[in-house]
Amino acid sequence: MITAFFASNLRYNKAYSLPQIRTNPITTLYPVNELFETIQGEGVYTGTPAVFLRLQGCPVGCPWCDTQHTWEKSPAAQVDAQVMLKKTEASAAWAELSAQQLLQLFAEQGFKAKHVVITGGEPAMYDLRELGQVLEHAGYQLQIETSGTFALQITAATWVTVSPKLDMPGGYLVRPDCMQRTNEIKHPIAMQKHIDALDNLLQRCPPRAGAIISLQPISQRPRATQLAIETCIARNWRLSVQLHKYLNIE
Repeated sequence: MITAFFASNLRYNKAYSLPQIRTNPITTLYPVNELFETIQGEGVYTGTPAVFLRLQGCPVGCPWCDTQHTWEKSPAAQVDAQVMLKKTEASAAWAELSAQQLLQLFAEQGFKAKHVVITGGEPAMYDLRELGQVLEHAGYQLQIETSGTFALQITAATWVTVSPKLDMPGGYLVRPDCMQRTNEIKHPIAMQKHIDALDNLLQRCPPRAGAIISLQPISQRPRATQLAIETCIARNWRLSVQLHKYLNIE
């Protein structure tokens, strides 16, 4: 069921309006589903030690999504930070934390990585500017992984990875302003029609000059992997192979 928040953002999405700049000094609280340190397994930063910050909530509805537990932000699933950190399996439990509280948790958990991946769910549902400013001031580099369906509220230095979700059940559109801001496009494919859909998107919503395009085979399927390899060679694109799944790590 799409909540009133999601429904209003669907209209907002289709109008391609830009976010309003917030001037009041209210501390933003973020719904955190997971916080852990690992190796980035996808895209340009493959192999980079990273802190993953997974936010709760996503209305896009991708059928193959492997984090469906992050879709609904239920008040009944809210827990405190320590309970969230101790989760041993995927669940919809989430904790509400400020940027400063997150920075403190980084230190308490002993995280060494200086690359922070904000993922979800759909993290672009939230205003991430305060989070970016706090973490960048502390020496971290930020990356957001987004479907490109919500206006980006991020710092200028944030690396944007758009994994465009096309014709998904939620009915959301990939936004031209997201494509113009993206540093890399990481597109999941299983068959030729997914490449054709990406071609149509690139025509309708051209990305910024220099944006890196990579294809990512869905679920490591051999046929999809071969198609991605052949297409990347033919077009001088990149291949993203979800290294973390081959290594069996988070």
